[in-house]
Amino acid sequence: MAKNILLLNGPNLNLLGSREPEVYGATTLADVERAASEQVAQAGAKLTTFQSNHEGALIDRIQAAKKEGIDAIVINPGGLTHTSVSLRDALAAVAIPFVEIHVSNIHQREAFRHHSYLSGIAVGVICGLGTEGYAAAISFALKKL
Repeated sequence: MAKNILLLNGPNLNLLGSREPEVYGATTLADVERAASEQVAQAGAKLTTFQSNHEGALIDRIQAAKKEGIDAIVINPGGLTHTSVSLRDALAAVAIPFVEIHVSNIHQREAFRHHSYLSGIAVGVICGLGTEGYAAAISFALKKL
């Protein structure tokens, strides 16, 4: 049976390509999603993408994923990484394995960005590889999850 992967992007990731390009690069979210779709299709799997600037919408999407038979989640929670116990609880509740990704190296940035509420329950964490980190996370999800 083909794998079913959910790619989630949190607050402000809709601004990829224009927001602080010296930190996040010039690749847009549409570019990321297009590349991810091609990567997943080549593996004979299915990809669903979702981005929201609202914590509750992301939580609703995670909860729906369980009913949809999603096999793995790749999530860039954006700033919610450092603040959202609720997002962590939603991921724990559905028990779908997930990879946490960050475009920038959060450990080289401001001190408040060094802590993630999600990392402790993630299968893996990728940060600092730019938007190429998405491909690495998806590759891992396709092969290992």
